[in-house]
Amino acid sequence: MSSKLILCSYFRSSCSWRVRAVLLFKEIDYETKAINLVLDGGQQNSEEYKAINPNGTVPALIVDGQCLNESLAIIEYLEEVYPSPSVFPKDPIKRAQTRAIAQMIVSGIQPLQNLRVLQKVGDEKKGEWAVFWMTHGFKGVEKMLEKTSGKYCVGDEVTFADFSLVPQVYNAHRFGVDMSQFPNVVRINDELSKLPIFQESHPSKQPDCPADLR
Repeated sequence: MSSKLILCSYFRSSCSWRVRAVLLFKEIDYETKAINLVLDGGQQNSEEYKAINPNGTVPALIVDGQCLNESLAIIEYLEEVYPSPSVFPKDPIKRAQTRAIAQMIVSGIQPLQNLRVLQKVGDEKKGEWAVFWMTHGFKGVEKMLEKTSGKYCVGDEVTFADFSLVPQVYNAHRFGVDMSQFPNVVRINDELSKLPIFQESHPSKQPDCPADLR
């Protein structure tokens, strides 16, 4: 690999956040290319950006001129190229549990409250819609964590699942979800939020975060 990785990111994108946190966890040097999802109808919709990432989404990771998209695929790539420290437990059962929790969040919750969906739902109903689906999804995650969690989502080591959990809890707070129903989610998020990788990758610490949100 001959050049520094470039992460196309939006400060408040939960998908971008999970990749930022993994890059920090693995101590991989990278630079950020900010893609504003709301300015001028969304920079992700520009021809310039779609020439990089035809899907018109963030994040995208540029590796030696090649564009990788979709956060889980990017994280899997980083795991293969930079295997230590690993985002997966060694035990096969725990690895499967880690993937399951991550997918419950990344596939089962996040897509239903991402920007494109909320724009389609409309301003009047988007808050109610987001709260309903996040509450619904976190009920399953909470039950799963009753079986798998230690200090973190799966045991006492930070895993792939944790990188999915923290950004989603942030979104839940933004939309006013009552998180008191999910004590395991709250407990684990509180522990993870103490770690520098999640503090430094937090939306408020990103170069494209507006001054009033820092």
